[in-house]
Amino acid sequence: MLDAVVVGIVIQELREKRGLSQEVVSGLAGIGRTHLSAIERGERKPTLETYFRICDALQVRPSELMAKIEECLAQQKNS
Repeated sequence: MLDAVVVGIVIQELREKRGLSQEVVSGLAGIGRTHLSAIERGERKPTLETYFRICDALQVRPSELMAKIEECLAQQKNS
């Protein structure tokens, strides 16, 4: 099962690595900034549509983002 906190952390790290603000990413994804913020904090789980919109906004393939999420989950499990 996906951990909403891990999903949010990975999205936030990727956004920050790209030097983008929440406002820019949420605007490109067509979602509210507070919604994106809640996703990044792990308070909300993105729907599949929102996940794809965020990926598009971050210019990353959905499979790449999921691989990063899986990697993070594996690291947590091994800790």
